Amino acid sequence: MIKKTLKSSIRNVKVDNTKNPIKTVGLFVDESCFLNTDDLIKEIVSNGIAESNIKVIAYRDVLKKNEVYSCPTFGLKDFNFKGTIELQLINGFISDEFDLLINYYDVEKPVLLLLTNNSKAKFKVGFSSIDKRLNHLMINSNVENYIVFTHELFRYLKILNKI
Repeated sequence: MIKKTLKSSIRNVKVDNTKNPIKTVGLFVDESCFLNTDDLIKEIVSNGIAESNIKVIAYRDVLKKNEVYSCPTFGLKDFNFKGTIELQLINGFISDEFDLLINYYDVEKPVLLLLTNNSKAKFKVGFSSIDKRLNHLMINSNVENYIVFTHELFRYLKILNKI
């Protein structure tokens, strides 16, 4: 059902004509495939973004009941059968108007695509393996190479006068 909801709502991202510098960053990570979220955050901070201005949310295919996660984490159970988001944490994240949203996943999962599509972020960045209609900037890398990803990201942000 989530695929159906996504298919009916997906739209091309709007062009961001603002030249405002990036101050706030939303980081959307698929921790089913990538477990170095803290290292990724450190890499972003080393490029001039204050850690207090980075908000992280993670998705996992399987959530263990008694496990404590380092950042707010959600799973498929947080969606109802119509693909509507049940968790306020997720709704709050996608309604934030981040200057930059980093969609850190390289495997298309309907839940992840739906949240990216619904995000109110001003500038969205992701991997080139993901649907081209969702991000303003796509980086050709994979999730294991977070250092290469952040290096390329900030190189292009400088070219675009975003930092």
